[in-house]
Amino acid sequence: MKRSNPKTSSDKAAAGAGAAAFAVLARIETLWPSLGPVGQRIADFIVKHPREVIHMSVSEVAERTGSSEGSVVGLCKNLGATGFQQIKIALAQEMVRPVQFIHEDLDPQDTVDSVTRKIFQSNVQTLHDTQATLETASMQRAVSLLRGAERIEIYGIGSAATIAEDAHYRMLRIGLNANVVVDSHVQAISASLTNSKVAVLTISHTGSSHETVTATRLAKEAGAATICITNFGKSPLQAHADVVLFTMARETHFRTEAMTSRLAQLAIIDVLIACLALSDQDRAVRTLRKTFDVLSLKRY
Repeated sequence: MKRSNPKTSSDKAAAGAGAAAFAVLARIETLWPSLGPVGQRIADFIVKHPREVIHMSVSEVAERTGSSEGSVVGLCKNLGATGFQQIKIALAQEMVRPVQFIHEDLDPQDTVDSVTRKIFQSNVQTLHDTQATLETASMQRAVSLLRGAERIEIYGIGSAATIAEDAHYRMLRIGLNANVVVDSHVQAISASLTNSKVAVLTISHTGSSHETVTATRLAKEAGAATICITNFGKSPLQAHADVVLFTMARETHFRTEAMTSRLAQLAIIDVLIACLALSDQDRAVRTLRKTFDVLSLKRY
């Protein structure tokens, strides 16, 4: 039996605060290369003068950057905000809890201690940025689509394949009818055979891998619900997704984004599994107990 708890006023307040706190500065850094000259000029101004921007109007920012109000609002929407006001609220929250830009690059002369510190700090920051970027409404819709499906197909290629396999294992543990496909040819076949009773979960850091974009498109065309976990920014995959859950990972010289993004992807999978289990707690507990007993036979 499904259980649901009504939101308390404090829950709603927390959700509202989370909606504004979506890591503006991190999003700007990720999107900057894809912005035009005017967008980059406005973005640079916001990054260099965040405390001033909090107290400015959209027309003042336009004047200071030699742009139009429409260009400022357009950048805000590219960042995922409803408008300039939401950007100001998010910046104010970041100033209270400043984002530590600690994605330090590794250096050939770094000691083991320095490498350890830099990598752990970068991983922690990636999780913080992803939490700030993740939208509650999108997560709720993803849970609803997965819970309502008769079957779940999970796709991942390359470094995302291991994340897909982990998601599959954990869905089985709570009693969901799930299947994982990490071969591109089988993905295409699987996707073409889906229908409106199937939900597809695609994991792709870049959102630009031809294989997973094609499989997701085929599933969407076949009527399946499509959910994607991908890094923040524009990508072809998003055009075929009903729901997008964004990670926020940054690239340095010695570490690609895909390395830190795996932690963020796993964290999103953690949230999905927890919410799915809580949405049908009795069944999930029974299945977990049963699978635990089965797995106990594998241990000495």
